[in-house]
Amino acid sequence: MNFEPYPFEKLTALLQDITPNSAYEPSALTIGEPQFETPHFIQKALCNSTSQLRRYPKTAGEEELRAAQREFVAKRFGVMLHENQIIPTFGTREVLFNFPQYFLFDKKEPTIAFTNPFYQIYEGAATASRAKTLYLNLTPQNGFKPVIDEEMLSKCHLVILNFPNNPTSSMLTLEELGEWVKLALKHNFLLLNDECYSEIYTDKPIPSLLEASVHVGNASFKNVLVINSISKRSSAPGLRSGFIAGDAKILKGYMNYRTYVGCASPLPLQSAAAAAWSDEEHVEEARAVYKQNFEKAREILGVEIPKATFYIWLKVPSALEFTKKLYRDYNVKVLPGEFLAREDVNGINPGKEYVRIALVEDTQKVESALKRIKECLCLV
Repeated sequence: MNFEPYPFEKLTALLQDITPNSAYEPSALTIGEPQFETPHFIQKALCNSTSQLRRYPKTAGEEELRAAQREFVAKRFGVMLHENQIIPTFGTREVLFNFPQYFLFDKKEPTIAFTNPFYQIYEGAATASRAKTLYLNLTPQNGFKPVIDEEMLSKCHLVILNFPNNPTSSMLTLEELGEWVKLALKHNFLLLNDECYSEIYTDKPIPSLLEASVHVGNASFKNVLVINSISKRSSAPGLRSGFIAGDAKILKGYMNYRTYVGCASPLPLQSAAAAAWSDEEHVEEARAVYKQNFEKAREILGVEIPKATFYIWLKVPSALEFTKKLYRDYNVKVLPGEFLAREDVNGINPGKEYVRIALVEDTQKVESALKRIKECLCLV
């Protein structure tokens, strides 16, 4: 298999010969990893459950975790899931990589479509599945929302959406998500929405594809799946706790597949994750910090506050050169958008004129970095 280097590897290569300005404190706004301490009650739950290390974890997950995840979905999205409609996963990166391989294995000439720019695991899964890839470009012209091309979609076996979107911070309304559900039923493709940023919103709660499915009358979630994670919402990426939920028929076969994969979460991690999924107060506190960071970005860079995520998708002149200059002169790292996207059949890379800025530090550090970014922008 021939996998593309990860975006952060490309960034390291881009900056490897540059000595950053030591007059400034280093600031890395590249990776979507919250730089806040995992809430104490989650750490305590982990410490109090270490005796469970003596036991093998179930592939299907312990009932404590499954119940907490179903309750989260019920409270947050108003959707009541049956036992066979949700599977706990070891984060979402592993499921995004191995689920397409499972689902596409028996397909003749497998075809997958996903948003472009994208989370690189989607591309890795397509490569591992020997699947043809079709891109749903996100551009200013379409409001960073995928344009519906039914002829293209009719050729797909699997379509992966990512809303709220990484890296553009765009979102789809309940009605827009509902239209995608209708398309999945009409053209009989599997629709999966990566909802890992659903809880990092700045105003109103963000809708789920599960809600949209019920909204358009598909209460059984036929051809519909979502994934979610506590990595962003709970500042706990190390817990590796996520889930995949929706179409029970598809999940039944995938559950059997997972017994062979061997990616069950250790029991202490499951206990801590159950505590995290069951609490909302700590998430509200995190959202408040991210919103403050966006307010600083609006004040300093003049950008609009997005409705979700903790990213700024900033248009800049010559993104690669800007990234190098920003690091060399101001000791700030950002991620060039073209590393997160690919050229389509028309030779267009929709990330080429952008950089992604992750506002994952405390507001004081973010403010300092944003001021340096503004100064650098004034000089290019």
